[in-house]
Amino acid sequence: MKVKQYLIRSMLALNLPIDPLADLVLGFGDKALLEDPTVYDTLREHFPSAIIALSSSSGEIYQAEVYDGTISLLTLSFEQTQLKHQGVDIKDYPDSFAAGAAVVSDLLAEDLQHILVLSDGSLVNGSKLVKGLRSIVADRVSVTGGLAGDGADFDYTLVGLNEAPMQGRILAIGFYGSSLRVAHGSFGGWEPFGLEKTVTKSTANELFEIDGKSALSKYKEYLGEYASELPGSALLFPLSIRVEDEDKPLVRTILSIDNERSSMIFAGDVPEGSKVRFMRANMDRLIDAASTAANNTLVGFDQLEPEVAILISCVGRKLVLGSRIDEEIEAVAEVLGKKTLISGYYSYGEISPLRKNGSCELHNQTMTITCMQEVV
Repeated sequence: MKVKQYLIRSMLALNLPIDPLADLVLGFGDKALLEDPTVYDTLREHFPSAIIALSSSSGEIYQAEVYDGTISLLTLSFEQTQLKHQGVDIKDYPDSFAAGAAVVSDLLAEDLQHILVLSDGSLVNGSKLVKGLRSIVADRVSVTGGLAGDGADFDYTLVGLNEAPMQGRILAIGFYGSSLRVAHGSFGGWEPFGLEKTVTKSTANELFEIDGKSALSKYKEYLGEYASELPGSALLFPLSIRVEDEDKPLVRTILSIDNERSSMIFAGDVPEGSKVRFMRANMDRLIDAASTAANNTLVGFDQLEPEVAILISCVGRKLVLGSRIDEEIEAVAEVLGKKTLISGYYSYGEISPLRKNGSCELHNQTMTITCMQEVV
């Protein structure tokens, strides 16, 4: 495998080589840049044979640093690994579950090793998307990826597969053959506090009541002075959710609030009967969690020497860490080593199994890592 990366700051100062051997191009970038109609056409000219997958972000990861207002471009050329791709538009399906099932249905094969999924982060229900993926893909095939970002604006996001990125798109890329080794890890590091409470009224990803009382009122009371800054401040105070049949809790980010309905809209489902706890951030714990995610990636994957690591972390972590944001990328780089090329972006949701050979889950507020090595 040959891996290269580029940081695009401006289309006017673009200096990319023409690479007819690139099989896959992943671009994570600022929405305003990706909306430039010349971006996709220019990339196609430079990488004529590649699958080109683009996603808007809430911050771009390039090497061991985090940037804003750029495009982090990663190109991969494989020696024996084969690729196949599929894309869908959410408007063509009754719900996100159906779209998730459809985007991977044509990728199944005996030698399928891994699927990378990039999805719109505003119009798609991430929980239902993941359930749709799981309804089709066997656990032996790892599925990782993320939801597109839009800074901290939560307005609209963009994804594109061999086209200019648009709203509502979901893409999946399948990796085939025994030469490819893929490892994954995910960890949050947020600190739960207070007693566990029960969701008593909700519909999909809209939460109305906790312990029979208004969830929004409880949350505003908890936020105190930050309540006036909702929904943006909600990124700093996510919710831990534990469904009774799940071993480990998942973290959920609030995307918006509806004062008229007295409800909160989350990036994933919050089922009735699930247990929730409020959470808060500790900077050092978040950075340590990035190291844990990297170590989890390597544990259980014998003799893996990653050539590339795709990092998808949550915009909430970026807002909390502020000027220390590079530290969580550096923490990952220190674990993976200097031979591993690092790329990725900050998202509205992360997709990864909790453990090796496990089903993929939707995460919020985590650092999620996908490592690849091609053994020839």
